[in-house]
Amino acid sequence: MDITEIASTLRERRKFLKITQGDLADISGISERTLRDIEKGIANPELESLLKLCDVLGMELTINVIKV
Repeated sequence: MDITEIASTLRERRKFLKITQGDLADISGISERTLRDIEKGIANPELESLLKLCDVLGMELTINVIKV
């Protein structure tokens, strides 16, 4: 999953739950500006930020590890 898919998934879930960007930013402790950039797919969010957003939105973050 690339950043644009992550952005789209987070935005769709937030809208489905009828949460504003401002409210999600307040609840998750992430700045509204950062959240907007994440949802637009122009930010490269830190893992901690993604975990906070997923927690608030009731989502699970999974990471696929490629072993060589």
